Amino acid sequence: MKFSVFQVSRKGGREKNEDRMGYCYTRESGLFLLADGMGGHPEGEIAAQLALQTISALYQKEARPVVKDVTEFLSVALMAAHHQIIRYASEKGMLDTPRTTLVAAIVQGQHATWVHCGDSRLYVVRGNEMLTRTRDHSYLEQQNAGVIRMDRINRNILFTCLGSPTKPVFDVTGPVQLQQGDKILLCSDGLWGSLSDLDIVRELSGKPVAQAVPDLVEGALRNGGEHSDNVTVIAMEWETPDSFESTRGISTDSISDGVFASTIQAGVLDTLVDDLDDAAIERSIAEINEAIKRSAARKG
Repeated sequence: MKFSVFQVSRKGGREKNEDRMGYCYTRESGLFLLADGMGGHPEGEIAAQLALQTISALYQKEARPVVKDVTEFLSVALMAAHHQIIRYASEKGMLDTPRTTLVAAIVQGQHATWVHCGDSRLYVVRGNEMLTRTRDHSYLEQQNAGVIRMDRINRNILFTCLGSPTKPVFDVTGPVQLQQGDKILLCSDGLWGSLSDLDIVRELSGKPVAQAVPDLVEGALRNGGEHSDNVTVIAMEWETPDSFESTRGISTDSISDGVFASTIQAGVLDTLVDDLDDAAIERSIAEINEAIKRSAARKG
């Protein structure tokens, strides 16, 4: 497996940066993650970091060297991250829970599959065109899609996230087969809130990710001005062996099946994540299966 990847996070005009991003990989699989801790609630950066650490810890256990059922893994891992945030808040005796958005993608076997909750986005660009992007779990995005009809709504209002008292709503997309040169970009709303989809696609189309990502971030910060939101981006380019030789990137061909690499930093949450128990995972699986049954019953 060969790919190029570049990531950057800037604080902008905010007092602190509550965004988190990172990636992990084995010989035959890669996981790319981005979370945006939500303002207006305590410790958004903790929620974002905890989500990344929980999912990457589960990925390390599962990807040997591939994840057998990617769709199920992403669903279960997202719910496990949600439970870990709730657990953290409970153990700290917090009156309000930390909350975060999340977007996560797994690339393996020349296919990409992703999950998202909230308004952190994923874009897939092929050539000069946007192949697809996620649809935000916001009232405005749902209105634009014709799902709901509302007036005078703020685009920043989300109806779901990780860490809230209610169960998160999320969407899993894929698998999408990748072609040489396809680019996958994960970003916080600090990027897409200041740049149009056209701007993002244009930058990604003509440059390697190591050049396009910094240019996109600088453009978003410039457009956002002194009150710019945190801007965080991680992007990867899928490459075949022929194109890889001329591009700086990562090749997993030389590593053994048991090797796991990660840029997701450990921290004060290690003990909590290491103590991720089977019961929490089983609860997540049960909740997902129950939701599938209810959906099937309604369709019937």
